[in-house]
Amino acid sequence: MAPNYRADDFKRFKEICDTHMLFWPNDLLAREMERRGWPVGVSDKAIDKLWREQDGVIYFSVIPDGTTGEEWIKRLENKGFRISDYAKQVLRSPDFKPTSGVTTEIAVLKGMLFADNDRITKKIRAEAGKRKLMKPNAETAIIIREKFTDEELKAMGLWWIVVMHEPIKDSVGDPYLLDAYRFGHGRWLGACYGSPGGRWLRGCGFAFAVSPQ
Repeated sequence: MAPNYRADDFKRFKEICDTHMLFWPNDLLAREMERRGWPVGVSDKAIDKLWREQDGVIYFSVIPDGTTGEEWIKRLENKGFRISDYAKQVLRSPDFKPTSGVTTEIAVLKGMLFADNDRITKKIRAEAGKRKLMKPNAETAIIIREKFTDEELKAMGLWWIVVMHEPIKDSVGDPYLLDAYRFGHGRWLGACYGSPGGRWLRGCGFAFAVSPQ
């Protein structure tokens, strides 16, 4: 029988493992896999970190489960997440179209890759095009918010992860992009103004889908 570790024990072990690039101990990993809804029984060597970083780009995978926008609102709020009014408008839009079952690799371009004057939506999308990255589905933002804690966003060096999907209009017709962000008062799902000329802070990361090989 696995020891009865407390939540702070797990957090302490995880920080040590992440710092030294170690695999998590089997019993701790199994408990965290259960919490996240992963199938228990996978070898600890199959999972190191939930994300990796290379040359200022953070990589991880998402697997949508067909949850609708209204279902996401209930699901996140039942877990204590916070959702901005603009994000709710996006989730309730007919242009929010969930998918199911297809694994997508995500690449997050960190804001540090862009000079302050170049950290503009149209230039960020142009850079993504040069890297053969694609627009992800809007639901990617919600999966990211559910997948990563604020502590994990901090470890990535980010305050926001803005998902660069096709902008979805709010109730008055303005274009918005969903984002996951941390400000210390709960895990937030928000929505940012998504015009081509929009400027962004260095602490933002910009999520795109990696093109299938």
